[in-house]
Amino acid sequence: MALITWTESQYGTKVGFADEEHQVLFGKLNKVYDLATGGADRLEIGRALDDLIAYVVNHFAHEEKEMQAKNYAGYVAHKVEHDALVGICADLQTKFHAGEADVTDAVGQMVKGWLDSHIPAFDMPYAGALNS
Repeated sequence: MALITWTESQYGTKVGFADEEHQVLFGKLNKVYDLATGGADRLEIGRALDDLIAYVVNHFAHEEKEMQAKNYAGYVAHKVEHDALVGICADLQTKFHAGEADVTDAVGQMVKGWLDSHIPAFDMPYAGALNS
């Protein structure tokens, strides 16, 4: 069962690349969540986790590049948010591969909560600047 479902009304930023990338990101997150909560092989979960985190890092870099190109006033605060999540993800990734942590329902709920907060509060406000 999907952890998170992208809908335009809840997550749409009105910025084409961002909405497209968010949909891919949600799909990758759902895959990791489904594997982890469904009892999949640890190696398979690890591959999906690595793929998700690499995608998140690239997506954040893309958003940040676009914000900088438009001199978006909210860039610094936005980057702080991104860096904080990347730090959490990198820590989980390291611990997961060392056998010191698992991807659990709680981890999935934390990431979903972050997205539920971040996209409306930080991504939606950049539409005007990025579409100008």
